[in-house]
Amino acid sequence: MSTTSLKLSDELKQRAVAAAEQKGVSPHAFMVQAIEQAATAAERRASFVGEAKAAREQMLGSGKGYDASEVHAYLKARVAGDKAVRPKAKSWQG
Repeated sequence: MSTTSLKLSDELKQRAVAAAEQKGVSPHAFMVQAIEQAATAAERRASFVGEAKAAREQMLGSGKGYDASEVHAYLKARVAGDKAVRPKAKSWQG
């Protein structure tokens, strides 16, 4: 395990100490958890963006996509616990 030094403003350090006390952890543990959460969020966002770009490329290549109102109706039905038929991809290029 390596050591990293962080330079924090006095105000930010006090906020981190107070938040750590509230959580019942050390300031060090609080900062490690915060960095881990931020790294995980950044990784998830990068994955989401990558999947979105791939889906866009697939849509552009196939010329097919989903009608938003059909997708919304499908999701509402699923959330309500109702059976729903998955929307079908349709050609959107004229």
